[in-house]
Amino acid sequence: MMIYVGLTGWGDHDSLYPKGLKQTDKLKEYSKYFPTVEVDSSFYAIQPKKNIDKWLRETPDSFQFIMKAYQEMTGHQRGPSKYESKKEMFEQYALSVRPMKEAGKLAMVLCQFPPWFECNRENVDYLRYLRDQLQEFPCALEFRHESWFHPSFREKTLEFMKNEDWIHSVVDEPQIEGGSVPIVEEATTSSKTLIRLHGRDKNAWLKPARGQEWRKVRYRYNYSDAELQEWQGRAERLQKQSSDVYMIFNNNSERHAAPNARRLLELSGIEYEGLTPKQTSLFDDETRDS
Repeated sequence: MMIYVGLTGWGDHDSLYPKGLKQTDKLKEYSKYFPTVEVDSSFYAIQPKKNIDKWLRETPDSFQFIMKAYQEMTGHQRGPSKYESKKEMFEQYALSVRPMKEAGKLAMVLCQFPPWFECNRENVDYLRYLRDQLQEFPCALEFRHESWFHPSFREKTLEFMKNEDWIHSVVDEPQIEGGSVPIVEEATTSSKTLIRLHGRDKNAWLKPARGQEWRKVRYRYNYSDAELQEWQGRAERLQKQSSDVYMIFNNNSERHAAPNARRLLELSGIEYEGLTPKQTSLFDDETRDS
């Protein structure tokens, strides 16, 4: 039983890395601090074997990857498909992810659906189809449309996820009327639960001002100690429902994710064995995280 704390991606967390570290060396450095990471590049393109092999080589045996589902699989794709058929697309995705499973390093595939994916019969049928296509992998499900957890559907949604073997992705996001998914503190499998922390800035979650990039504005948030301790408590309660809980910080527009995650570990007293060893030096920069 473990609470795995990590970040979305490993390239943009400046406080973790010595100055001048090559982009290609950052995952190995990242794995000195955290036992898991969410791979977002797999959302934009199905990853080639050379990338997967490199990531497996550079991480400790116990390291866990959360692979985001390819965007066409979750209805985000705009424009024509790169694949001749859905069958080919799912085969290529499985071929990409399978080596991680075989190496014991695949925590789950994260299927995050867009805000327009609402609770209706057609979409429930698609979720069954998707789960069937990915049946060989543990899969997490994250909703962005509040209808799935409307009081009239909440229990049915959770029961559906349990029956279809979906890992629940519990989200923390600003609660704005008619436009956010509530915190639903309930596991849907006995093995794993995912927590994704997006920040709590209500103004940022609404439509950005002219000229502002919505993604940079939305995920600009610095969690307080009180908020981190709140989520520590939630993670511990969820661990009573499922053996392993994964906590991923996605609030990185202004590089808050890594310091927040490390502070959570400090507050909770969590220490990991089996990380990539840190090299110590008399001249290490002790102020890097300040």
